Amino acid sequence: MYAIIQTGGKQYRVSPGDVLRVEYLPGERGDEVLLDQVLMVTDGQDLQIGQPLVENAQVRTQILRQGKAKKIVVFKKKRRKNYRRKQGHRQLFTALQIQEIIV
Repeated sequence: MYAIIQTGGKQYRVSPGDVLRVEYLPGERGDEVLLDQVLMVTDGQDLQIGQPLVENAQVRTQILRQGKAKKIVVFKKKRRKNYRRKQGHRQLFTALQIQEIIV
């Protein structure tokens, strides 16, 4: 069984037991999060596709950790103008473990 969910403006294919890194979601380690934007659910036989969301479908997850991703460097330069700007950024993320898919 798997589902396609949407969170943080991105879509993910998830199955029970998967560990997933998504955009930051509020909560503490061990908290339960219900994701209700389910676009598609299948169990191998039946396929439910939402228009755009599947009715009454949810994915129950548990927060494993909150953290920051690796640092990316944003460097801007214009040649021959002595223009250089360096900026760093670390994106917040939440690691989720998929508990079950509720249809």
